[in-house]
Amino acid sequence: MTTEHQTQAPGETFNFAQHLMVLNAGRALKIAFIDDTGSLSYGELEDRIKRFAAGLQSAGIRREERALLLMHDCCDWPVAFLGSMYAGVVPVAVNTLLTADDYAYMLAHSRAQAVIVSGALLPIVQAAMAQAPHEVKTIIVSNASAGLPENAAAINDFITKYAAQNTPTSTRPDDPGFWLYSSGSTGRPKGTLHTHANAYWTAELYGKGVLGLTEKDVCFSAAKLFFAYGLGNGLSFPLSVGATTVLMAERPTPDATFKRWTDPRDGHKPTVFFGAPTGFAGMLASPNLPAKNHVALRMCSSAGEALPAELGEKFQRHFGVDIVDGIGSTEMLHVYLSNLPGKVRYGTTGWPVPGYEIELRGDDGLAVPNGETGDLYIKGPSAAVMYWGNREKSRETFQGAWTKSGDKYVRNDDGTYTYSGRSDDMLKVSGIYVSPFEVESTLVQHAAVLEAAVIGVNDADGLTKTKAYVVLKAGQTATEAELKAFVKDRLAPYKYPRSIEFIAELPKTATGKIQRFKLRDIEAAK
Repeated sequence: MTTEHQTQAPGETFNFAQHLMVLNAGRALKIAFIDDTGSLSYGELEDRIKRFAAGLQSAGIRREERALLLMHDCCDWPVAFLGSMYAGVVPVAVNTLLTADDYAYMLAHSRAQAVIVSGALLPIVQAAMAQAPHEVKTIIVSNASAGLPENAAAINDFITKYAAQNTPTSTRPDDPGFWLYSSGSTGRPKGTLHTHANAYWTAELYGKGVLGLTEKDVCFSAAKLFFAYGLGNGLSFPLSVGATTVLMAERPTPDATFKRWTDPRDGHKPTVFFGAPTGFAGMLASPNLPAKNHVALRMCSSAGEALPAELGEKFQRHFGVDIVDGIGSTEMLHVYLSNLPGKVRYGTTGWPVPGYEIELRGDDGLAVPNGETGDLYIKGPSAAVMYWGNREKSRETFQGAWTKSGDKYVRNDDGTYTYSGRSDDMLKVSGIYVSPFEVESTLVQHAAVLEAAVIGVNDADGLTKTKAYVVLKAGQTATEAELKAFVKDRLAPYKYPRSIEFIAELPKTATGKIQRFKLRDIEAAK
């Protein structure tokens, strides 16, 4: 960890894509990205970014107009994202697992003038465009097959057609840089507007300042590039230090992840892996878990949901490598509260990342003392500007210099913070807050339990009681009474789940976060 890392604010003129090119001016031959079919050197990356930018401008895409980016992770993804930013165009990176209706909404909401899409996703985006109330100027297709629409071009043809644009569009640090859509767990997803400087700040404060990434690292992220977490892990962070990134188009199953860890292309074994607790649980439960001497990992990062202590400790025992758990958000772009390499407090989310301030506030809006649960607020330079076209939600979340996270935390006497759940997931049982996460973390310590999710259900008297949905490991058995007793032995008696239902799998987002609201919907329908 480089605690003495000094960060200067960007200058009056700042284009994030150009900034990365300047940082890597002496690395033309070094590999920047490796995907499933090939690799891209830093020199090739710069050339393709400049040509892509020239192509956008020739297609009539003007600065600050949006370009919908719907692509599987591959070497074309950073070219399209950074090429857009270099041209002053605003890439709107979206989830590849959504429906045509979702994409139609995003096209209309963002008023995208260009679509950059993987060939395999072209049919669904065409269906979305048929629903959208406006036409795009151009479609650019990665891994294109025959039969492209009239206004479409294969990305390689699009790039090679134009000479490199050697001068970036002159943008300022606070100019619109890119959009990310929230997961949309309630209502339509929110278009979160980030600036050119925001990605710079996350790379400086967390990628360099906390994780201490260097040009010797090979980064590999289970979270895809279209997520805020994945964008930092697989693009902003490694490119800011001259590292190499392994990209994977397929789902990050345990076996797919192990393949990249142990049998790398071009001899590049990942040294830093970025995952999520659900993924780590699946890997540790896999019969194909590789031995320590078959991997080159020096560090792992976790975010997306709080990491149960048992998982981190078990991973550390097997690989001799810590999982550095932190919390970030689409609104803050990346992690702002984190454990530290060499200083991990499992069961907590660690300390505030230098450069960010944290406050826990009660229902009255005042700061709460150590040991009491409060709503988590963050102040830091990577906060989004707003949710596009949603003034009400923007005001609710972005409150002056502070961003309301929607999470509840407890600050411990050693300065660490312990996760207590989402504000809308917290349960008040007999007048006392119960953290679903705490109960879930205890349940998964049972040898037969793979995953668990806890929600509140109302009894006949309308009082909230806890219910656990439990997924057992393959070939394992457990009874409801056995698991209740297991929790009672480890937590305060009032915290045990009053009922338990065994299910085959839990509903999750594309990032692996458990969707408790869907479990609540199941209960409401009973």
